[in-house]
Amino acid sequence: MNATTPLPVPDYAAPAKLAPTRLLTPEQVAFFQKNGYLAVDNIMPAEEIPQVRKIYDRLFNEDRGLTETDLYDLTGAKEKGKKEDVAQILQPGKYAPALLETQMVANLKAMMKQLLGPEARMVGDHAINKPPHNNSPTPWHQDEAYWSPAKEYRGLSVWVALQPATKLNGCMHFVPGSHNLEVIPHQPIGDNPLTPGLEVVPGAFDFSPAVACELPAGGATFHLERTLHYTGINQSDDYRRAYIAVGTQFERARTTPRRFPWQERQLAARKTK
Repeated sequence: MNATTPLPVPDYAAPAKLAPTRLLTPEQVAFFQKNGYLAVDNIMPAEEIPQVRKIYDRLFNEDRGLTETDLYDLTGAKEKGKKEDVAQILQPGKYAPALLETQMVANLKAMMKQLLGPEARMVGDHAINKPPHNNSPTPWHQDEAYWSPAKEYRGLSVWVALQPATKLNGCMHFVPGSHNLEVIPHQPIGDNPLTPGLEVVPGAFDFSPAVACELPAGGATFHLERTLHYTGINQSDDYRRAYIAVGTQFERARTTPRRFPWQERQLAARKTK
């Protein structure tokens, strides 16, 4: 297989080949429903963590030529020959199908159903690789700000730590209860419309109630589509690896129209580049 070989998009919603070995407790489900986020210390077998890390690191290194089409700089415009400040691969499961056959994915699919209902399904994944001593945070945002304004959703993201996630290397932070908000004003990161990432418009929200969620390797956080979240800079000596799975309960046309001007700016900038 070479970099020009078209790859089929995996069926993320396919039933897991493995039975789940870990499930959430009723107390954890209740916490998620109340707060819009949840941190879980252990969602996968300890022996699987190095296996997933090996696949993950290969995608960002040896297989970089293969993943180039879906490799982006989360915090800046993609420039040929320029190393990404924060590299992100969309749909890593397309390039490494073995990821989707892990106990990790079997467990998180089952947990998605616990949190969203039996009709919930996994619909995609991505990977964010924050380099050591990196000064680029992933700014505060809501995931729905990236999605189509013509639809309404009930969805969640699962952020899996492939090494300990700490305040030092950029663990997840959440604002409890912010899942009850509407989508608040966003802009492209740094107000540069060529940047694929989004951030809450500075001054548009008070983030002082935020909670940091440190995790051991193999732990994960779950959050809803409107839950405000953020990860800080990586001040450690190692990469901060995160594998993210996305799930939905429903996706349907809205009865009332809305606009996301930040998306319109990004689209216009890409057309004129």
